[in-house]
Amino acid sequence: MKEEDKSLVVRQDTYDATSIKVLGGIEAVRKRPAMYIGDTTLKGLHHLVEEVVCNSVDEAVAGFCENVNVKIHADGSLSVVDDGRGIPVDIHKETNKSALEVVMTMLHAGGKFEHKSYKVSGGLHGVGVSVVNALSEWMEVEVKRDEHVYFQRYEKGEAKSPVEVRGVTKKRGTKVLFKPDPEIFEDTTFCFETIAKRLREYAFLNKGLKITLNDERTDKSDSFQYEGGIKAFIKELNDGKEVVHKDIIYFEKESDGTIVEVAMQYNDGYSENVYSFANNINTVEGGTHLSGFRAALTRTLNNYAKNKGLLSEEKAPTGDDYKEGLTVVISIKLPDPQFEGQTKTKLGNRDVQGFVEAVVNEQFGIYCEETPATAKAIINKGIDAARAREAARKARDLTRRKGALGNTNLPGKLADCSSRDFETSELFLVEGISAGGTAKQGRDRTFQAILPLKGVILNVEKARIDKMLSNEEIRTLISALGTGIGMDEFNVSNLRYGKVIIMTDADIDGAHIRTLLLTFFFRQMIDLIEKGHIYIAQPPLYKVTKNKRQEYIYDDRELQKKLISLGGEGTVMEINRGKKEGLDNAKLGKLLQILVQMEEYTKMLRKKGISLDRFLGLRHKKSGNLPFYKVTYRGEVFYVYSEEELEKLIKEKQQAEGRELEILEEDDVIETRQRREEGVIEVIEYHESREIEKTMRIIENFGFSIDEYFDGRDSKEPQYKLASGDTEMYANSLGEVLSKIREIGRKGLEIQRYKGLGEMNAEELAETTMNINTRTLLKVKVEDAAKADAIFSTLAGKDVQRRKEFIEKHALEVRNLDV
Repeated sequence: MKEEDKSLVVRQDTYDATSIKVLGGIEAVRKRPAMYIGDTTLKGLHHLVEEVVCNSVDEAVAGFCENVNVKIHADGSLSVVDDGRGIPVDIHKETNKSALEVVMTMLHAGGKFEHKSYKVSGGLHGVGVSVVNALSEWMEVEVKRDEHVYFQRYEKGEAKSPVEVRGVTKKRGTKVLFKPDPEIFEDTTFCFETIAKRLREYAFLNKGLKITLNDERTDKSDSFQYEGGIKAFIKELNDGKEVVHKDIIYFEKESDGTIVEVAMQYNDGYSENVYSFANNINTVEGGTHLSGFRAALTRTLNNYAKNKGLLSEEKAPTGDDYKEGLTVVISIKLPDPQFEGQTKTKLGNRDVQGFVEAVVNEQFGIYCEETPATAKAIINKGIDAARAREAARKARDLTRRKGALGNTNLPGKLADCSSRDFETSELFLVEGISAGGTAKQGRDRTFQAILPLKGVILNVEKARIDKMLSNEEIRTLISALGTGIGMDEFNVSNLRYGKVIIMTDADIDGAHIRTLLLTFFFRQMIDLIEKGHIYIAQPPLYKVTKNKRQEYIYDDRELQKKLISLGGEGTVMEINRGKKEGLDNAKLGKLLQILVQMEEYTKMLRKKGISLDRFLGLRHKKSGNLPFYKVTYRGEVFYVYSEEELEKLIKEKQQAEGRELEILEEDDVIETRQRREEGVIEVIEYHESREIEKTMRIIENFGFSIDEYFDGRDSKEPQYKLASGDTEMYANSLGEVLSKIREIGRKGLEIQRYKGLGEMNAEELAETTMNINTRTLLKVKVEDAAKADAIFSTLAGKDVQRRKEFIEKHALEVRNLDV
């Protein structure tokens, strides 16, 4: 942090066990996780990451942390490392346990209740990291403070070992490593983009804080650090857009421990881009701080316009008019925020509204007086918006009189459904009149409506509402939906169909039309997306035919699964090694599932620089366990098989040196020569070991040793015979069995790749893409509004050069190029 930023926080260097206050237990978390993290879908899963990162960011706000490193590991676990003060480890008097264990295992235990250690915080409920622990299959925490390294492991929220001392260190900070529990979550796969979006916001909101994100699964990485804070956020949000005024309007004020920051800038677009935060939490539903800003913005601009005679006889613009083209970030930090629920999506402090309103009135009023050119440009944009709103109203009135927008006069080419049940009814937006005709034949007339769209629809990124209403296809679409359009008339409750499904070809033209439709919904009817009404149909990518039996495949990964399924169908495996019995078809099917997992482990370990063969060769001679750690000391390498063994090894080396040794981990950067000279201990953890051990035990239950996965690869005599009807394949090792099964699956198989809806007849289209029992739909969501806004601006905006640069940059990433 820069020195000027530290004046906004209160530093308290005394952060120990006395800072921790206990309010209760943790028993109910695993039974009712949704009460604490919202739900157990991917949204709840990523809320775990936010809870852990939030603690590190709170350290940064308090002035003690400058770096946060987040890593998604290959085994599905995730770690967060910071260089803050480190969680206290001394004994907590009320519980007679280490403060670390109290914080990690007891609900409502933390240092944020009485504002002694933290003036402001995003995690004031004291349930964050303890809830993450409770909902994790396992968690490990390492604390560096007081020149020592402390460690503790937990499983499903319970401590499995006392807090251990693992040597000395010159660093400070906390490392939290956890793996979400598959018994709790529907899916435990972390999304790089979702996490990156939130980390970027944290970096914008905390000037100078450096946050890095690495993904071992894909080798993707990103780094975020912004000295300009939310002004840099505005600059990025408006990047590539034509701005109304070059300077970014910024003001900040503190009163009674509450700090408000506002940054804003207008562009020549027609949509609003607003982000509000309270104590670094993204309040996606707004709240009192946003209400205060909106009220003050309209009042300040109109008062200035009237005083300067800028309105003449014009009707004063409304708050909706001043939203056009506005990009704004509002960040407030306050001691006792009142959020709606633990997930904190809306701020409710009533006094905040008056405070923000007063600050904006004062500061923005001063800005308008000091920079009259900018104030006039903003007001003129508001006046233009008001005129366009009036023109749009007249256009709507005219088109209604012609019957084009009336709720009772539906467009002629709409093939409506007979049902009026909103929840079950569906509207398919189909590319082309021909495909629309096929869809009409294949639909269920009871609840499925079809609206064919002719040609390429209007790009609404470059058009205001009055121009949109002059476009026939847009008017037809608005009329069919029934919601109306524009700030004055749009009402999502009037939507006539519960699902609006975009169904286009899988070629470049189809992708173009789909993008234009998504641009329309994102810019003009984003409520339909946010409330979950917009879907994308998924026509099959392949049709596979074998022995006159047809099946539809929707992606390449599913095709690989299908090849294994077909290859294993009716296949038996004979074993030519020793006296082992072969595997019938049922047992072989189960073995193939395990071999698929072994393929994944091979990819994981390869990224860590070790082959699966080499790793499995490190099994303990007595226990058969795989190593949990690789320890390097003075150039000598040790493989360690348990926490106890690691602690014992570290103590032995320290006794031999006659001093405590510094512990370095995988992410610590230091020259190899220096490691040997100083006698430090380097520890690398293999997170995958436990999962691979489980898989090994399953293979052994089939009667195989794990050596047979590799043994025989160089043998001239085949070890396994795979027989399926007249087909015979031979494999020299278990590791080769899977590839041979895929070869069997391809025999006699016809694979047809679809490019468009026109290649299917009505029956095929209905079966694959429209039948609710067999189809696949993608629900459209806005995971990262800032990124979505930038993509739409780039792909559909006015800046041709920017679009060209985007295409050139991503040219090599193209798949299924249509030329």
